[in-house]
Amino acid sequence: MGRGAPAGPLRVVPAGRVEVARVVRLVESAYRGEASRRGWTTEADLVGGRRTDEVAVGGLVDEPATTVLVAFDGPALVGCCALTDRPGRPARLSMLAVEPDRQGGGVGRALLEAAVRRAGEVLGARAVDLAVLAPRPELRAWYARRGFVETGRTEPFPYGDERFGLPVRDDLVFVVLERPC
Repeated sequence: MGRGAPAGPLRVVPAGRVEVARVVRLVESAYRGEASRRGWTTEADLVGGRRTDEVAVGGLVDEPATTVLVAFDGPALVGCCALTDRPGRPARLSMLAVEPDRQGGGVGRALLEAAVRRAGEVLGARAVDLAVLAPRPELRAWYARRGFVETGRTEPFPYGDERFGLPVRDDLVFVVLERPC
């Protein structure tokens, strides 16, 4: 078994309110603070502070246009992502996070594929897009290996809005990548 490989088949299902606090802990551990440094998805050198909170994740779970998917390996919640329907535009994938000690074992790939499948089959989307911080070439390359291409579009980082963290650089921008369903 490779690093972080699931012990058994992953179960990927839509999250309910009962998973909100666990999703917040997972996302925080994957992206921010010292715990995130155990994995390769850390943003700790780019953005400090919180990545999300229970109000934000609860809002995603309650939002009819968004599905928060969670991945379980047995009883352990090991990954999550959010998929938002945007009629007439690509569905938006966000908040893809994997428990740091499980990264590199296929959990992220399984969640990504489940989200793309759901976008096409359930939402009727023709494509999925996502936004990655520009100074994360290794993450952009990971998505490229899974069929995403850079669109040439960018989105600004929400400077001044602490709900998205405390940037440690003044040059942050998101690069938009897209993949057909």
